[in-house]
Amino acid sequence: MSKQFLILFGVGILLVAGAVFGILYSNKGSHLVLKGEILKVRTGALSDQDSILVLDLRLENSSDVPFVVRQVEVTLDKADGNTTQAAIISKIDIHQVFQFNRFLGDQFNDTLAMKDKVLPHSKIDRMVAARFDIPIKDLDGAKQFHLSIQDLDGPLFELSHPVK
Repeated sequence: MSKQFLILFGVGILLVAGAVFGILYSNKGSHLVLKGEILKVRTGALSDQDSILVLDLRLENSSDVPFVVRQVEVTLDKADGNTTQAAIISKIDIHQVFQFNRFLGDQFNDTLAMKDKVLPHSKIDRMVAARFDIPIKDLDGAKQFHLSIQDLDGPLFELSHPVK
């Protein structure tokens, strides 16, 4: 092989690599990414066999497209290794929950509900309240909970946190 061919071949490889890098870098914001953190965790007993978990959270969308909530789920890993699914308390009912269960404190944020949007390059503070069909001692003694938020187009955001 001639020296000139190897030089031209190397230049061609560099141009193709530069073009691929440029295309991938310019589409970086199109990948929907949601980041989040739990600001506060509150638990309480609703009855002898029912308990409630209230999560105050901050969500950040660092992409160029909005994140539109399709579904919110909360599950709990109990101390015995079993998993329990929660019933999410709706936006309509949350005011009554806080009104009649003063041990939860005040409602600081709006409830995260279906079709809520996290706009591109923005942060929002929301709350998720979940009712479990387990006694409060089992809820407080659990290992951790898992919060899943699914976008309308399919991407899933998951966050795990110890109960206390």
